[in-house]
This record gives sequence, C-alpha cells and structure tokens, in this order.
Amino acid sequence: MQPKRLFRSRTDRTIAGICGGIAQYANIDPTVVRVLAVIFASMGGFGLIAYIVLIFVIPENPEF
Repeated sequence: MQPKRLFRSRTDRTIAGICGGIAQYANIDPTVVRVLAVIFASMGGFGLIAYIVLIFVIPENPEF
C-alpha cells in the first residue's frame, strides 16, 4: 500500500488545483476548502501568500 501524498488536482481545479488537491487528500468537499481559502485570504492576506507559495511547493498530480 502506497502512502497518501498531497498533489495539486488536475481534474478539480479552479485556479491551480491547490484546493482540489487538499480536498482529495483530506477526503472532504472541495467547496469547503475553497471557502476556507477565501476566508484566510481576506484576513490580512496570509492566505493569499500561502496559496501562492503552495502553487510552487505542491507538485501536480502525475496521474491523469
């Protein structure tokens, strides 16, 4: 059994697949992750900076 890995989603993506990938990893609805991302982005901008960093840190899912 392979360990669970975090990837950006190729199928469930709005901007870069970050929220879709986190939702797939945590087995939750992507809408919940997107709403949380918007809330964090509106609170001082830390969420926006974190989202941009995650675009470069989290690799895209190699399986299509």
